Amino acid sequence: MTIPGVWRASAWAQADQPVLDTGHGPLNAELPGGGWPLGGLTELLLPAQAHCEWALLLPALARLLGAAPGRAVLVAPPLEPFAPALQAAGLPAERLCCIRPSGPGAAMAAAWACEQALRCRDVRAVLAWLPQLVTPQLRRLQLAAAQHRQLLWLLRPEGARAQASPAPLRLWLQPQGDRLLVHVLKRRGPSALQPVVLPAQGAQLAALLQAQAWRRRQAQADARGMAAPTPMPAPLPVPLEASHAVAGLAAALH
Repeated sequence: MTIPGVWRASAWAQADQPVLDTGHGPLNAELPGGGWPLGGLTELLLPAQAHCEWALLLPALARLLGAAPGRAVLVAPPLEPFAPALQAAGLPAERLCCIRPSGPGAAMAAAWACEQALRCRDVRAVLAWLPQLVTPQLRRLQLAAAQHRQLLWLLRPEGARAQASPAPLRLWLQPQGDRLLVHVLKRRGPSALQPVVLPAQGAQLAALLQAQAWRRRQAQADARGMAAPTPMPAPLPVPLEASHAVAGLAAALH
């Protein structure tokens, strides 16, 4: 029985919260409102050393920063984003602001910096790698994101998926070869029975890797006074549906 004004967890919540298109059609279909929530904390849980978050978030970030002025703030990123890959995906690297607290109180300082960034008018989104947060800190960040209607992605270890969280949206990212499985652990809607399957690496990134390898061979040949290597092959075609999957992974490209 439906009772006016009462939301049941087995049903979709009212779509009154603005969202941002993720750039991944299959994922949009599984999220309330059809995108990343504006004004809510999204937790991304991923394996150590996976670094698959950029493949997931880059399309939305490029669209967000391309539509209006402002910056995205990266709090305590484990690696330096690879600027050429970001540029190829339409995300100007100069629009990113990195904050890297250090020292004994780095975790508390990072959480504080994240909260302050959410209050800044010039900030359009915040990505924070904060593995050691406790529930009260998570609740403060959720309240700050809701109050200021900001995009907030919080990246934590996959082991935290068994812990309770105030985040209205929790996703577990599981790389499997050339696929990225996105498990929807929590959402304001019915339970998700199957993970969303997305490409782990898009055609643009493959083309960048191909070009980088050719330039390396060219530089080595020039240094040795040898004949130039075979001409660089034509760039791989980039279909529209794959162009959003570029991953600016420093681990793969540095």
